Amino acid sequence: MRLLKTALNAGVCAFVLAGAANAADFGSQVEQLLQAQSQKLFGFNGPLPQASNANIARANAVSPSDVIDLAHGLTAQFLTRNAANDADMFSFYPLNNPTHVIFCIENGRTLSGATPVNPSIQAIDLKTGAVTDVAFGMNRCDGIRTTAWNTVLATEEADDGGAYELLNPLGGDKFYVADRGGAGSATIIDQNGANAADRMVKRPALASLAWEGLAVLDTGVVIYGDELRPGTGTADKDGGALFKFVPAAPRLSTGPVSSLAQSPLAAGQNYAMRVSCTTGSQYGQGCEVGNGEWVAVSAAFARSDADRLGATGYYRPEDLHTDPTYQGAGVRFCWTNTGNEGAQHYGEVMCGVDSAPLTASASQRTVAVNRFVEGDADFNSFDNLAFQPVTGNLYVIEDHPNGDVFACLPDGADRDIKTDGCVRMLSVRDQSAEPTGFEFSSDGRTAIVSIQHSAPDGLGDTDDIIIIGGFKVK
Repeated sequence: MRLLKTALNAGVCAFVLAGAANAADFGSQVEQLLQAQSQKLFGFNGPLPQASNANIARANAVSPSDVIDLAHGLTAQFLTRNAANDADMFSFYPLNNPTHVIFCIENGRTLSGATPVNPSIQAIDLKTGAVTDVAFGMNRCDGIRTTAWNTVLATEEADDGGAYELLNPLGGDKFYVADRGGAGSATIIDQNGANAADRMVKRPALASLAWEGLAVLDTGVVIYGDELRPGTGTADKDGGALFKFVPAAPRLSTGPVSSLAQSPLAAGQNYAMRVSCTTGSQYGQGCEVGNGEWVAVSAAFARSDADRLGATGYYRPEDLHTDPTYQGAGVRFCWTNTGNEGAQHYGEVMCGVDSAPLTASASQRTVAVNRFVEGDADFNSFDNLAFQPVTGNLYVIEDHPNGDVFACLPDGADRDIKTDGCVRMLSVRDQSAEPTGFEFSSDGRTAIVSIQHSAPDGLGDTDDIIIIGGFKVK
């Protein structure tokens, strides 16, 4: 009898194992379910099954469908094909009923004699696609946001990058950064030959570092990152930290300002985020998630201060946005860490909840940080990201040839604290280009994306800006 029972058990095990071998992989089934329910979950019919392997030169691209592949049910049209080369991140302006998008042009500073000639900021009319130069002479303008008080904050992605604030960028004037000044110092900006102090100023109270992702809260608090790779300079150097600027006079009123002197960005203190991975205060390598505190750093030496004080470093923090659907205390912000796909460091999206944005203290852990999206061999090199209003879906943009845009669900009621799944929404068809600067309109039904870095072609040294429509929002 014992021998028979042993034989029966062995047979059952063999049957179960054989069945498991013949069944579809469970993870693949989940991916297929995401694709099958994409209309309900993401608002478009059928995601792209794979990245584009095309290589269509921009000069041969006649329509947006030559430039990008899109998920079924979405449409695309050119807003313009005449944005300056390296058109990167942008912001709608004004915030309410926007008429334009204000673009950062991420090119280097170029002078003709003493006059800057590289366009750094451009305004593009949302109806006509007309492109207007606004400012010249910044060094690699990248992160840009429209503030609640109706100014524009534009920043530089350079080791000594600064932050500049503009009042009325649609006034028709052109601004020239004649002298960028040193870290933490003011600069000289001319407006059609006259001093531009009343229209565009550098904000030396904000840190000097490699800016890209940033969120400007209504109070004037700015949360931002330093795009720095670990090991830069020395082998054990920390990567880029996350920072917070708390204004000396937080803005408590609403509506636009009439003068840059009224902006809360004129004065304040910068802090670096230091994450502890114990219930006490233990930080350093390996403590990338956990409870975070803010340690004070100087504006001029924010990067070195952060490293010296043990602020948490990440692999090239890039874009950063707040979650418009978050309903808890404080603010939820998420950012991309690009990583290096060649080293199988595929990148990630991190999210933090700062329960008290106006509070910054080395003894109060007001931030909880965790991973939200982890990259893989097919979805990696994360650069830009954008929350879709209403749905809370997070769109993540890759930084490499034939780069893709993936749509990721919020975390649901399951046990984990990560996205419930991502699908491919867009893929670039020109291997010399990449998608960047992705943003949604306030209703979540339309998005705009820049296709930058195209190889030189007969169309001139310009980039394509594409409007994507057809998103169903429930």
